[in-house]
Amino acid sequence: MVSYAKTIRLDTSYEDAIARVKEALQAQGFGTLTEIDVQATLQAKLGVDMERYAILGVCNPPLAHRALGVTRDVGLLLPCTVVVREQDHGVLVQALDPAIIASVPGLPDLEPIAAEAGARIQAALDSLYRRLADLTVTRAGRDHRVQLQSASRGIAELEQRFGRPLWVLA
Repeated sequence: MVSYAKTIRLDTSYEDAIARVKEALQAQGFGTLTEIDVQATLQAKLGVDMERYAILGVCNPPLAHRALGVTRDVGLLLPCTVVVREQDHGVLVQALDPAIIASVPGLPDLEPIAAEAGARIQAALDSLYRRLADLTVTRAGRDHRVQLQSASRGIAELEQRFGRPLWVLA
């Protein structure tokens, strides 16, 4: 199965996560064009209850302009999508990997644009962990000190090592 999302978990409130994600993306040049409250929409239209769940449509105008210069059809795949959703013990943030956007039309000229967008999105997600350069994980009563090179990649490696999700205090 192809991985199509960049994912992090935050131990914070849903409202705080939405605000912090928008700020982190803004710092990387992405504005929020749309914010869909999926919970409210499904409740209003279908009477369905679900956790708080937002879909953000975010755009970096210079990157979008470059991509549209390659093919106007790429507009069908824009803007970039970020999901913020509540879980039992925190908030999950998922961003669509822009490499997926570049792969659909199959035009090599889109690849460097997608790579830059992906790097900026990863930087935004990593910035949510900036205060976690040093992390102490307690397992079986023993502390394990960890230096993270890339926060989200480091967290994923730790989750694999310890065999369970780690919740990050952001």
